[in-house]
Amino acid sequence: MSRSRFLIILCFLLLFPLFAYSQTAQRIETLLSSDALNYEQVVQFVFDAAELSYGGNAFQYALEQNWLPRNAAPGAPATLSGVSLVVMQAFEINGGIFYSIFRNPHYAYRELVYRNIIIGRADPAMFVSGYDFLYIVNRVLAFRENELL
Repeated sequence: MSRSRFLIILCFLLLFPLFAYSQTAQRIETLLSSDALNYEQVVQFVFDAAELSYGGNAFQYALEQNWLPRNAAPGAPATLSGVSLVVMQAFEINGGIFYSIFRNPHYAYRELVYRNIIIGRADPAMFVSGYDFLYIVNRVLAFRENELL
């Protein structure tokens, strides 16, 4: 009995990473296939990428911490400036003087443009596709790894 229990536990431990990886891959595929992400998707993914513990509902936590624009709703399409604010706050990126004083989406967007995380022609009011969002998070993680932020 002890040996069979050991084998079952061993099999579970060996197969668990496969299930965890497939869930992450599925989330990324879902994001990539979306033309306009909503704030709930954005907050959840950014919090996971930043390895934040929030103890429950990620969107509610971000709302309470003022990490979202005033008009943000869980199902509302996320704007580039709103995503910028969540990214700046979750990854604890220090901004310039205006961002430090006001901490609003517009200055968060301007800061990420200045740091070349958001590149190309972009409007702060445009909706964020999954591809653009993953590009931004990837750039932040790369800069953070190189300690340029």
